[in-house]
Amino acid sequence: MEQEPIEPTQKSPIVKILGIIILAVVVIGGYLAWSFFFKPNVPATLAKKYLLLPTGAKLDQVVDSLKAGGFLTDEKSFRTMADRMSFTGRSGRFEIKPSMSSYALVKFLRNGRQSPVKVILVNERLTEDIAAKVAKSIEPDSQQLVTLLNDTTYLDSLGFTPATLLSLFIPNTYEFYWNTSPRKFMERMKKEYDRFWAANDRDAKARALGLSREEVYTVASIVERETNNNGEKPRLAGVYLNRVEQDWPLQADPTLVFASRDWESRDLAKYKTLDSPYNTYLYPGLPPGPISMASIPSLDAVLNREKHNYMFFVAKGDGSGTHMFAETYDAHKLNIEIYKRNLIARGLGL
Repeated sequence: MEQEPIEPTQKSPIVKILGIIILAVVVIGGYLAWSFFFKPNVPATLAKKYLLLPTGAKLDQVVDSLKAGGFLTDEKSFRTMADRMSFTGRSGRFEIKPSMSSYALVKFLRNGRQSPVKVILVNERLTEDIAAKVAKSIEPDSQQLVTLLNDTTYLDSLGFTPATLLSLFIPNTYEFYWNTSPRKFMERMKKEYDRFWAANDRDAKARALGLSREEVYTVASIVERETNNNGEKPRLAGVYLNRVEQDWPLQADPTLVFASRDWESRDLAKYKTLDSPYNTYLYPGLPPGPISMASIPSLDAVLNREKHNYMFFVAKGDGSGTHMFAETYDAHKLNIEIYKRNLIARGLGL
């Protein structure tokens, strides 16, 4: 007996409508969830590139910083995502990309690496100048840095005094995180200092000269302020070391500039009687410490000083920026006359 074919069950119109409604709810809900959490929440164009979050910043401060910098279009979306991802705060300097979603932004701030800043130390004259330069790039202000740089107990722990502290700083370009603390900054400088002296037999060369690191740096700082000509620096360093070895006063004009803090004056003769331990016309031997930062070429010039018998030098005055050297004072006086004639020839006179 043949079986009758079974007719497919027909869904009622109500079931069909309910299915459509459910699908629509899912689609709309998914879209709303996507639009709330994953659509761009950072503007497509940004006036600023970096977000700075101060040390100890909690979520409210993060939000305030995002809004103030123009990095956020929907605060509620960001806060909701931060809550779901257990993000409560962060500090540092972060490069924010245009069109980031709330999810991407929270994930980046929670896990992303900071963007470092560059600190360029070249030829600052005083530790206060270094503090001011560094404070332009990292979070601590210059006064926080100056306070630490004047803390004699802390400096002693590093092996320095206020007078020798300048010798800690080796001119270079350094990368730091923006929220580096003053102590972390100094720890980095000490590591760079030790690395510098350990390289290229510098410590051995200093010992061969009978000088400490700080004394080498002090001589180099004077050489630094005497000439910009790197090729001439080893000869100039040799003059000063000859004077030290023969117990002559250094009679270095740059030390008068440092002692007087008169950075622009060309008339230094008036300071030759200034009572300062940095006045090398008045006090024999090396001054208590460097008179400025010294460049690496100046430091290496002292460590590789030219061996000669020169005791005197004077600028040529011909615009070359170089000097004439002499072994005797009589020869030095002749060089001074050449210097004067060169100035006159250039229309500078005396």
